[in-house]
Amino acid sequence: MATIIGIAGSLRRGSFNASLLRAAAAAAPPEITVEIASIREIPLYDGDVEAQSIPQPVAALKDRIAAAQGLLLVTPEYNNSIPGVFKNVIDWLTRPSADIPRVFRDRRVALMGATTGRGGTILAQAAWLPVLRVLGTRLWSSGRMQVSNADEVFDESGQLTDEKVRGQLEKFMTGFAKFVTVA
Repeated sequence: MATIIGIAGSLRRGSFNASLLRAAAAAAPPEITVEIASIREIPLYDGDVEAQSIPQPVAALKDRIAAAQGLLLVTPEYNNSIPGVFKNVIDWLTRPSADIPRVFRDRRVALMGATTGRGGTILAQAAWLPVLRVLGTRLWSSGRMQVSNADEVFDESGQLTDEKVRGQLEKFMTGFAKFVTVA
């Protein structure tokens, strides 16, 4: 069985992107396991800290990604771009730079996101493209999952309630699963 590590790029407890990631894990086909990773313990990047040692939460996340067959990045969109806290995580995951091939090279990656606005994180997802390209990932681009008006498709407890979005999510996860499991 293939494993995908899913990361939501928000620290907010009631994050719509964390809700979307949980819904994606539930919608994954049976040949895929989606393991949800938290970014809460990842510190702000500091070269002085790196020079002493890679923080344990960073090292553990790097090992989980390196052992997985896929990576699902669930991105919020802040000010029409990548959230700083999420970019910080990726920056840490590339340290030391000699680890980039182990963690990212040829890693099969998909992007999705949710926002309360109408844009569905399209600008944040586009902003991730050069980052993922320079890291040498294999981006799955055959499907899009951009949830607009997230406050209307998730209930107060973070459960996905919109059947149209659920259908789109199931299709997205089935497509990404095929991409991840193809030799």
